[in-house]
Amino acid sequence: MTNVASNAAYVLDMPARRTSCVVFASPHSSRAYPDSLLQRSVLSRNMIRSSEDAFVDQLFDSAATFGAPLLVAAMPRAYLDLNRSADELDPALIAGARRHGHNPRVASGLGVIPRVVANGRAIYNGKLTMDEARLRIDTYWRPYHQCLKSLLAESHETFGQAILVDCHSMPHEAVALAGGARSSRPEVVLGDRFGASASGVIVDQVESAFVSAGLNVARNTPFAGAYVTQTYGRPARQQHAIQIEIDRSLYMDEETIQPNGNFQALRDLLRQVTADIAAIGSESQQLAAE
Repeated sequence: MTNVASNAAYVLDMPARRTSCVVFASPHSSRAYPDSLLQRSVLSRNMIRSSEDAFVDQLFDSAATFGAPLLVAAMPRAYLDLNRSADELDPALIAGARRHGHNPRVASGLGVIPRVVANGRAIYNGKLTMDEARLRIDTYWRPYHQCLKSLLAESHETFGQAILVDCHSMPHEAVALAGGARSSRPEVVLGDRFGASASGVIVDQVESAFVSAGLNVARNTPFAGAYVTQTYGRPARQQHAIQIEIDRSLYMDEETIQPNGNFQALRDLLRQVTADIAAIGSESQQLAAE
């Protein structure tokens, strides 16, 4: 039995009792596009959704069954990107925003309030006010990250360590363009910022969970992790953060943004992967190690 709590910023599925130090999070899978965004955008709804990690929350929705919380953003990435710092404001979109050095994410239109979606397609015709930007950050960004911090602190206090698994999806072309034999292309990419955000032992165990399920796994290429892993990954303090990217073509039609015929099979497969990852930080494993 699980307990689901929701507010404007997030939906939190908590186990009746936490038995794992792992926290699963999905910051980019929301499908709840505000009318205000759709009316102001020059893009169609489907085009806006191209930046969404569609259905990732459903792929990992068994987390609470295995004693680990699942935190899901309530607002979509095109509206506000929770994998960015609150000060990554884009002067090309936000009136009055100042440029602070060269930030390649902001420069490409992918700041905390995105200017573009996939393939560089502009969301708006014109700029947003600084007041609107701050309202989005205060209403959605800050509560989400406060909840995430609290969950990790609870893990650390209860289990002596915390493991954040930040769940994402990647366009198939991201791995297809890398070349190589089709059979060897990664279906899952683990990002630990090249060892900076999680211990190698933990990442090895997470990788093993996916490999045991028959999935091809790579690390850090083409995605090594961004703000979330950089901010919450503190392996020296026994707080580990790992970004997971799953090839969208495994479970959805990227053109129509609909689940494909393999969706339920992959969901079932990832249920076992989720169980295996939750077990990494479980009470029983920690007792066995003592």
